[in-house]
Amino acid sequence: MVEFAILLPLLLVLVFGIIEFGRAYNASISLTHAAREGVREYAVTQDAAAGTAAARNAATSLDSGAMAITVSSCTFGDPTTMAITYPFTFNLPFVPGGTINLSAEGVMRCGG
Repeated sequence: MVEFAILLPLLLVLVFGIIEFGRAYNASISLTHAAREGVREYAVTQDAAAGTAAARNAATSLDSGAMAITVSSCTFGDPTTMAITYPFTFNLPFVPGGTINLSAEGVMRCGG
């Protein structure tokens, strides 16, 4: 019983750490998807506002207001990029929370 009481917090942190890593990985994949969708819209329409809106709409599982989106210029035939950063907060029991910045970048040739 004593050994279990000593090891229980460690085991809980390990289990919840695995869950939080899964959440962070899911957020990273969603961010990559949003960057690809946003840069595709921007490259086809050459409208930065439409590309930014498409990126925010593509990341349905994330808080779109917390995303920082930057786009490069769109010259026909040249590649254009969209970079997105997102602050992700870990929520672990027994451990103080921390925030990391996830980032993703999408690249596509301008003009379709």
